[in-house]
Amino acid sequence: MTTIIAFLIVFVILVLVHEFGHFIFAKWAGILVREFSIGMGPKLVAWHRNHTTYTLRLLPLGGYVRMAGWQDEDDAIKPGTMLAIETNADNVVTRLNLSSKTTLQGGIPLQVAKVDLVHDLVVEGYANGDESELRTWHVDHDATIIEEDDTEVVIAPDDVQFQNAPVWKRLLVNFAGPMNNFILAILVFIGFALASGVANLNTNQIGGVQAGSPAAKAGLAADAKIQTVAGQAIHKFTDLSPIVAKHKGEAMKVQVVQGGETQMLTITPTKKGLIGVTPAVDRRIGTAVKYGFSQSWYIASSIVHVLKQLVTGQFSLNKLAGPVGIYTMTSQAAAGGFSTLVLFLGMLSINLGIMNLIPIPVLDGGKILLNLIEMIRRKPLSQEKEGLVTMIGAGLMLALLVAVTINDILRAF
Repeated sequence: MTTIIAFLIVFVILVLVHEFGHFIFAKWAGILVREFSIGMGPKLVAWHRNHTTYTLRLLPLGGYVRMAGWQDEDDAIKPGTMLAIETNADNVVTRLNLSSKTTLQGGIPLQVAKVDLVHDLVVEGYANGDESELRTWHVDHDATIIEEDDTEVVIAPDDVQFQNAPVWKRLLVNFAGPMNNFILAILVFIGFALASGVANLNTNQIGGVQAGSPAAKAGLAADAKIQTVAGQAIHKFTDLSPIVAKHKGEAMKVQVVQGGETQMLTITPTKKGLIGVTPAVDRRIGTAVKYGFSQSWYIASSIVHVLKQLVTGQFSLNKLAGPVGIYTMTSQAAAGGFSTLVLFLGMLSINLGIMNLIPIPVLDGGKILLNLIEMIRRKPLSQEKEGLVTMIGAGLMLALLVAVTINDILRAF
């Protein structure tokens, strides 16, 4: 149960942060965000605020920000479609209902003859089953439509559609999701460094001494400075290991400064070459910020290296993980405690950001690539070509997801 809760928390945070990047930049660009969803599949709950519908859906397989113009949902209203409309005091349509699950109080049943919710914002049809009179209603710019699955969203007029925003703004909207994942990782690592500290390996001052260890038995105290070991000078913590390793099970003289005094101790390392000391910990803000960026860069570089191997012929499904694999890794991280889970969240956030930048059309990277092509050509690809490319990309991603999931299951069992 703990693993499930941990997985859901990690999943919600990652998706929420990623999609919020798209969301906030779309708002900035003047693009209507019709729906902000966490999860996929059947809707569990929904609420409406500031022209956006927020939904929580059943399947924890991702999420999405549904922008005006990205999908042609309103094209589903064909001549002959039965729906109901709700009008205001000026007889302007404020709601359209396609769902059989909802009834509009005072709604007008209508058989559609023509509908335009993009340009002219009108609906024509026969009301209350009266086919003798064709009536026309104007539709409010911010009217809502209740779709067949009972999700109510704002209609998508032409002036707030994604494709009508300047291409550079669209590129930023597409990049904002991965960008937010990188920012989240940096903040996670900074927070971890502030809370737990960063090991300072560039000083000869130790941090702690493990109880019952050779160092503790010899009288070495926490925060002491080790000056020499077996006659060799110690300038930083990393100088200790190679010297101690040469004296496994052998007594050695260690000169230290502790309690304001210089002392000579005799420490006998274990047969494994350990004396039981930990490095000093640095919790300064500057160090934490530096760690946040350096750790994020290190993880990102490692992920990019693996991706290069996949492309250059060293492809292996074992280097990839789908939902099952991520669940397994979350279980392992949760078993390591809260701090381990937090570090895992940071690593996974970077992974999600980089994977989304792969130039496959269905991913953010593919959309950015199309934006760049449009900038170079100074005109977008035709909708037919872009749709075909996106369909191919989606097919490739689906096939890869199925293969990775099957491999994850086989590895798990």
